[in-house]
Amino acid sequence: FLNQYTEEEARKLGVVGWVKNTSKGTVTGQVQGPEDKVNAMKSWLSKVGSPSSRIDRTSFSNEKEISKLDFSGFSTRY
Repeated sequence: FLNQYTEEEARKLGVVGWVKNTSKGTVTGQVQGPEDKVNAMKSWLSKVGSPSSRIDRTSFSNEKEISKLDFSGFSTRY
């Protein structure tokens, strides 16, 4: 369910990218957009998540400024 809620939150905040469940029971993904909106999404992923999710820890890496977005929306990958 986290992915559905993540997609909804991403659209609400106006960020693009993707999210995917891993075989290890974790979630991975990529988020792009204005810095303030990306930070809001990171906060949501770290503190809120879906109603049934348990957030043990979050880790964000490869953060950098980009000149153009690589995605046109936010989706779940399988």
